[in-house]
This record gives sequence, C-alpha cells and structure tokens, in this order.
Amino acid sequence: MENASSSQQAAQSETPSYFTQEQLSKLKSGGVENVQPLLQKKVKELGNTELNIAVTGETGAGKSSFINAMRGLRSEDEEAAAVGITETTMEPTGYPHPNLPNVRYWNLPGIGSPQFAAASYLREMKFKKYDFFIIVSAGRFRENDAKFAKEIRRLGKRCYFVRSKIDNDLYSMQLEGGGFDEVIELEKIRSDCVSKLGVAGIPDPNVFLISSFEKNMYDFPRFMEALADGLPSVKESVFILALPNYSVEIIRKKGEVLKRRIWNLAIISAGVGAIPVPGLSAACDMGILIGAIINFRKCLCLDDAALRRLAARKGKSMEELKAAAGSPMLGDITQHLIVRLRLGAALVAASTVESVLYFVPFIGSLFGAGSSFLMTYSILNDALNRLVGCAEKVLAVANGAE
Repeated sequence: MENASSSQQAAQSETPSYFTQEQLSKLKSGGVENVQPLLQKKVKELGNTELNIAVTGETGAGKSSFINAMRGLRSEDEEAAAVGITETTMEPTGYPHPNLPNVRYWNLPGIGSPQFAAASYLREMKFKKYDFFIIVSAGRFRENDAKFAKEIRRLGKRCYFVRSKIDNDLYSMQLEGGGFDEVIELEKIRSDCVSKLGVAGIPDPNVFLISSFEKNMYDFPRFMEALADGLPSVKESVFILALPNYSVEIIRKKGEVLKRRIWNLAIISAGVGAIPVPGLSAACDMGILIGAIINFRKCLCLDDAALRRLAARKGKSMEELKAAAGSPMLGDITQHLIVRLRLGAALVAASTVESVLYFVPFIGSLFGAGSSFLMTYSILNDALNRLVGCAEKVLAVANGAE
C-alpha cells in the first residue's frame, strides 16, 4: 500500500489555501465524520461564489467587444453584449459567463455620456457591488477616467486601465511607413498613457494595451494574470476557470485550480465510505465522480455548447474538434465509461483488489474511508489530466496546428 499512501499524502499536500487556520486545524484533528460537513459546505461555497466585474469607459471605447472576448463569444452570438458605434448601454447590464453564471461582466454606460454626467456617475452605477473595475479607452484616457479611478481607489477597490483597439493603431502606423517598429511604438503608447494618467493624479496606473480580437498578443496575457493576482484566492480560482481557452497556459492553470478541488471531493467520499451501509459508498462515490468529471469538462470548455461556440468562431465543425480530442470522455459520462477507461488504475497499482471490488455493489463499501478516498482522488486526478490533454489538443486544431 506504499503507492496508495503516497497518493493520499500528495492529495493532502494540495489542501486549498482558502481554508482558515481554524478550519485546517479541524481537518487535521477531526475524524472523517467531523471533516465531511466542513468540506461539503466549502464545496457549496465554491459553487456559489460570485464575481462581478465592471467594465466602463467613454462611448465607443470597445467595452462590449472586450466583454464578449472575455466570455469567448462573437458579437453575433445570441448571448453577446450589443456592439455599436453609438452608446448602446443605457444602464448597468450584466452578462453572465456562458459556463459559470456566477461570474458576471457588467457593461456600464459610458463615462460622461449625455445620459450620465461624470458628477453623478459613481452614485448611479452602485459601484460597491463590483469586485474590480476595468476602464477602457480607444485613445487617450480622459479627465473623467481619472476622476473615476481616483474615487475607486479611495474606496479601496482595484482599477485597471485598458487601451483597446491597439491592433488598429499599429496598422495605421504601418501604413504611414517611416521605419515602423512595433515594440518601440507599443512602448511609446504605454508610456504616454502612464504619463498622462500620472499628471491627472493617478500614480503608477496599471495600463494594458490589448486587442479584443487578438487575445494572445500585446498585453492581453499579462492583463489576465494581473486580474487574477489581484483577487482573493477563492475568487481568483473562479476567475481563472471563467477564462476562455485562449492559450495552453490558461488551460494548465485551470487544471491546477481543479486539481485542488479534488482533495475536497475525495474527503467527502471517504466520509461516505466510513458509513457501514452496504452499497452506499459505491453509489455515492459514483455520483461524485460523474458530477465532478462533467464539471471539469465544462470548466475546460469541453462541453458541447463551448465546443460549438469555438467551432463557429474558428470555422470548424464540432465533430472535427471532438475528433481532435480523441477521447470518449467528451461523450456521456457513465459508470461503464469510468470502468472501461480504467481511470485511476495507474495511480492505485498497489491496490488492485480494491480497484476491482470498488465498483461491485455490497462489497466495495466494505473497504471503508481509506479506500473511498484513494479511489475518488485517483480516478478524478486521472480524469482531469486526460481532459486537460484533450483541451490542449482541441486548442491546437482550432488554431490551425496539425
């Protein structure tokens, strides 16, 4: 059982940082019957954690396009934020993430638009409800932007400046000729933004140059990292899971977040395994396994709805993307599939008897808490690793790689 013991130790070393010291003490000192209710409550909290992100700026700055990009949508998609040259947002409008509805981007009316003067803007937008603010500008940041940012900082909220449509600016510069150097021009634009905001009273502003249509270019990747780093640990995890799969790095970060949650589910499984009721452990564990794998697939944008959106955006078919993944785990998740794929088998090689009997009703439950913990952790860890690999393959084919 040496391998089994090392697997359990590895899982325990991944205890999520969002537990308080008091809760960690309880986890270490209490029996399974004491730990299980705490973890069930924590798992429920994670599922209900809300993240509200406010996006504001002057009319025509590209707020709607940015929100659509962050949600992995095109402007023509049914759930997309309306995009228009004139001001289309007359009141704060929330746009939920297509897979994680507790994550919501709020498109606020343009600062200084005729309908909302800067003097009353903060009050009317009820800005205390938002976790952080993103101020978008298609050109130079204005006085209204600086005033708004000062008030946000005064209230202890984080604020980020986004210089949008940077691809259009660079294209115009290229047409002008004269020894165009993209790196130099980007630094000039960034320095000008920082300097102007500094003069307006915003010291050391976070300025990012992005294009909503080129998510892997310019400052977009660095911007995503900055947003995640500025959040408490639980909300940081939620934000990472809500990101579209624009890069392999994002997919792997999602895998790290989901792997930390496996620990919770394995302990809950162990709590059920410790209850001496024949058949209960196998039945409940299977429910945990299937539910968790479906959730992993959703967070990794491998569910049918996400694949359909990606296929439309990239001019592919959903069948082509599924074929690239090359895994039956993108179909129906059933007990039969879990057994057939021998999920977790490599991680419990030293417990062959337990891994076989685990799925047999009236026998598997007799192995108790230790067996339930090990099997749940091993199967979910294996399933997650396979799904992360699937997501990377899908991304490569979507981006045109062979």
